[in-house]
Amino acid sequence: MLERIQYISVFVSDQDRALDFYTNVLGFEKRVEAPTPDRPRFLSVAVKGQDFELVLWPGTPGEAQPVDGRIPAAYTIATGDIRKTVEALESRGVKFETEVLEYPWGYIAVFHDPDGNRLQLREAR
Repeated sequence: MLERIQYISVFVSDQDRALDFYTNVLGFEKRVEAPTPDRPRFLSVAVKGQDFELVLWPGTPGEAQPVDGRIPAAYTIATGDIRKTVEALESRGVKFETEVLEYPWGYIAVFHDPDGNRLQLREAR
């Protein structure tokens, strides 16, 4: 039987640049780095204390269809204090596409990784 989703791939143009962004800017930890002689290395990162991993895999980032004029984020990262997190990430050079947006269920703020993958922070009410 199925137990859990272990990882998903984030398509990146440069694994080293992506690793730097996800670890040094966002604060993820590197989980697996497995070089192979004739293929790209298997490289994964995760939020500390969480089993779910993002695999930083060479490829062309995809882009979803717009919803209400905005492209939805491919990845959502939960935070307990979105304004404090936005401020911390901006101090590390992250450029947000939106300000903190308020919805009945909580707050979001959208940004991109170096390859244009859309991510969003989410704080639940």
